[in-house]
Amino acid sequence: WCAFPALVLDPPATLLNLKPASEVLNSDEVVSLSAACSEWRNSSVTTDVPFFLVSINSNSAAILRPLKDWEFCKGEGQKVLFGFYDPCHLPTNPGWPLRNFLAFISLRWNIEKINFFCYREKQGSADMTLSVIGEALVYPPSAWRDPQCIPKAVGWEPKGGKLMPRFVSLAESMDPERLAVSAAELNLKLMRWRTLPSLDLDMLSGVRCLILGVGTLGCEVARILMAWGIRKMTLIDSGRVAMSNPVRQSLYTFQDCLNGGEFKANAAARNLKQIFPAVEAEGIVMPIPMPGHPIAAKETDTVLESCKRLEDLIDSHDITFLLTDTRESRWLPTLICSNKNKIAITAALGFDSYLVMRHGAGPMPTTSPCATAADVGSTGPRLGCYFCNDVVAPIDSVSNRTLDQQCTVTRPGLAPIASALAVELLVGLIHHPDKINAKGEIAGSIVSSSDEQPLGILPHQIRGSLSQSSQLTLLGHSSHSCTACSEAVVAEYRQRGLEFVLQAINQPTYLEDLTGLTELKDSVGSFKLDWVDDDAINEEDGDDF
Repeated sequence: WCAFPALVLDPPATLLNLKPASEVLNSDEVVSLSAACSEWRNSSVTTDVPFFLVSINSNSAAILRPLKDWEFCKGEGQKVLFGFYDPCHLPTNPGWPLRNFLAFISLRWNIEKINFFCYREKQGSADMTLSVIGEALVYPPSAWRDPQCIPKAVGWEPKGGKLMPRFVSLAESMDPERLAVSAAELNLKLMRWRTLPSLDLDMLSGVRCLILGVGTLGCEVARILMAWGIRKMTLIDSGRVAMSNPVRQSLYTFQDCLNGGEFKANAAARNLKQIFPAVEAEGIVMPIPMPGHPIAAKETDTVLESCKRLEDLIDSHDITFLLTDTRESRWLPTLICSNKNKIAITAALGFDSYLVMRHGAGPMPTTSPCATAADVGSTGPRLGCYFCNDVVAPIDSVSNRTLDQQCTVTRPGLAPIASALAVELLVGLIHHPDKINAKGEIAGSIVSSSDEQPLGILPHQIRGSLSQSSQLTLLGHSSHSCTACSEAVVAEYRQRGLEFVLQAINQPTYLEDLTGLTELKDSVGSFKLDWVDDDAINEEDGDDF
């Protein structure tokens, strides 16, 4: 509250006269008083004492004394003034501190007519032309002498005509968290100012990302999302931090491995907030139901609850990243994203190769029995998903493998590359006017529209190899036999819901039967192949020479 409290005198003090000190004092007194004020002002003992006595003897010598010397000074036949540092520079008005000073003098020494000196400076030096000397008549209320009396006071500055405090927030310049946010946003604002004027920072800050799998890929993706200004993310993983994780997975430390290891989802969310306090990260410990991993009857309710929760999470987020270790764990999220027409980004690793892709839009609801009708949209065929090139349904890829095959064995530099491409692909996609329906572009293609997109081309798939130091952009359309995004599968899921999911989990061949893959494989097995011996052909043909 801005306040300069002053006691209310009743009756009020009367100003009898007020003149510049240079007019009241003779020249010798002016010079002496100016020197005395400068000495008092510069002394380490009295520099912070704003109230004092001015004693001027018959020889025109001025001395500044503390207020306690009043009894000594008044009996020497000297000219005595009560002085104070005056913040006011108005020639006809003494400063506000005089009000309380007069009340104190009147009560302390029972003085009614008070001579005072308003000391003022100009550019740090005493100025007797600005300083004023005056005389005031004061009648302090008799009630003030009662120790129980509470005198009235004024001086509280109103706000909007009301007596209420004013607040000045220094958080923007002093709060470390605010400073961190400002510094992080500055980099993005400089990008927009110098190179990318179409960069929508407000949109990025409002995007909600769901990260499935917080391992080598998930940790890198989360950090790069923060660098792009994306603040809202939910991380899902059911594993714990192992001793081998911190060196490859950048969100974990040695402390997270102790006592059996902390849950990855919780540790990652906590460590993200330590890196950048403004991030809204939530960790959820939850397994993802997978085809090929049959469940016992007693586990059915738990699995159904996980399926429903995963569906709700995908529905409440704008983008889903599929970054899990196994192929089958990506099936249910892919199906849900296709059903809800949500953006899904997949990143997968081999030993020295990687795949980064964006899933195409889901099939639109249709009453037509033709499965391929839904695969064609207003901009042409739909882009495929992660499972569109498969000729088998997702199966258990972990149980019957050796230990080295169960681990994700990849070159350490692979995950940062794939993660960066996945986030860059997302940023380009959400800035594209067609969003999830944007066409897939290929590097070097004459049909590329990169001149219209400041972030560059928007590929469907990016495949790369460290051993070959190569990278390809590929385009793949949706398949009517896909086990995750085809019209037949999505329509069955829309009709039967979680009952369909349970059947797909417990019956490994169900998805193949539903999509026609079983029939396709049977037809391939019935093909008759006639092997031709090249040597026999040459003998029959003979020599023309």
